[in-house]
Amino acid sequence: MFRIIPETNIDFIGRRRPAFVLSVLLVLGGLVAFGLILTGQANLGIDFAGGVMLQGHFEEQVSIEELRSALSTQFPDIQVTNVADFEQPNAFIIKTKRPEDEAEGEQRLSQIEEIIATEFAGNSFIRDGEHVIGPAVGESLQKDARWAVMISLIGILIYIAIRFDFRSGVAATIATFHDVLAVLGIMVLLGKEFDLLIVVALLTLAGYSLTDTVVVYDRIRENLKKYRGKAQFVFAVNQSINDVLSRTFNTSITVLFVVVILFFFGGEVLRNFSLALILGVLVGTYSSIFVASPIVVEWEARKPKRFK
Repeated sequence: MFRIIPETNIDFIGRRRPAFVLSVLLVLGGLVAFGLILTGQANLGIDFAGGVMLQGHFEEQVSIEELRSALSTQFPDIQVTNVADFEQPNAFIIKTKRPEDEAEGEQRLSQIEEIIATEFAGNSFIRDGEHVIGPAVGESLQKDARWAVMISLIGILIYIAIRFDFRSGVAATIATFHDVLAVLGIMVLLGKEFDLLIVVALLTLAGYSLTDTVVVYDRIRENLKKYRGKAQFVFAVNQSINDVLSRTFNTSITVLFVVVILFFFGGEVLRNFSLALILGVLVGTYSSIFVASPIVVEWEARKPKRFK
C-alpha cells in the first residue's frame, strides 16, 4: 500500500519535555486572551459586544476609503469591510459597536443609511441584511458560549474515561483544553474579531482533536498487549504514535486543503472562521502527538496502571 509518509521510528516521547514548554506558553497565551474577552478588551464582534451590522451593495463602484470617510465623521468607531464577490463587486459590511439599547441601535442603522443616501446620491445602496444586538443579549451569548465549551470538555472526559480509563480521559480533556486555548490565544492576540463563528470553530476543532487522540489511544491499547511489562510502556506508546503518523498526516492534509480554500475563497465573513480551523488542525495534530499521549506516559511513570 502506498504511504505518503514511510514507516517511522521517531522518539516522540523522548521530546515531550520541550513540547510541554511550548504547550505551557500556548495555554498561557490562551488564558490571557480569555481574560481580555471577559474584561471586554479583546476585539469582540457585535454578537458579544452588542452593536449594529448593515450589509449591502452599491450599484456602481465605491472605494472602501470613500465609504469609511463618509461614515466616520458621525460614527468614529465605524468598521467597514469589503465583501465583494463575482455577483456583487461593490458589497460591504458596516459595523458599529455598543449601542445603549436596541432602540438606539435601530436609530443608528437609520442614520447610517441616511448618510450613505446623501453622500452617494445617484449610486443606489441596496440593503442585503441587518443585525442589531443590545449589550444585554451580547452578555447572554458570552455566557452561553462559555457553557457550550465547558460542557463539551466534560463530555470528552466522560467518553474517554468509559472507552479507555480515567487517566486517558483526563489526558484527552487536557489536550482538548490546550487546543481550544491555544487557538483562542492566537486569534485574540492577532487582533481578530471574536464572534459566534469563532466559538463554532473552537467546538469543531475540539471534536477534530479528540478523533486523533482516540486513534492513538486505540493503537496504544493494541500495542500494550504485545509489549507487556512496565519497561515496555514507553516503547509501546512511542510505537503507537509512529504507527498512526501516516494516518494523522493524511487526515490533517486533507482537512487543510478544504479550510485553506475556504480561507482564500470563502469571503470575508468566513475568513476568521477558516483561519481558526487552520490553526486548530495544526495545533490539534501537534497535541495528539506531544500532549495527550505524553501525559499518559508521565502518569504511568508516577502511578503504574494498565489501559483497560
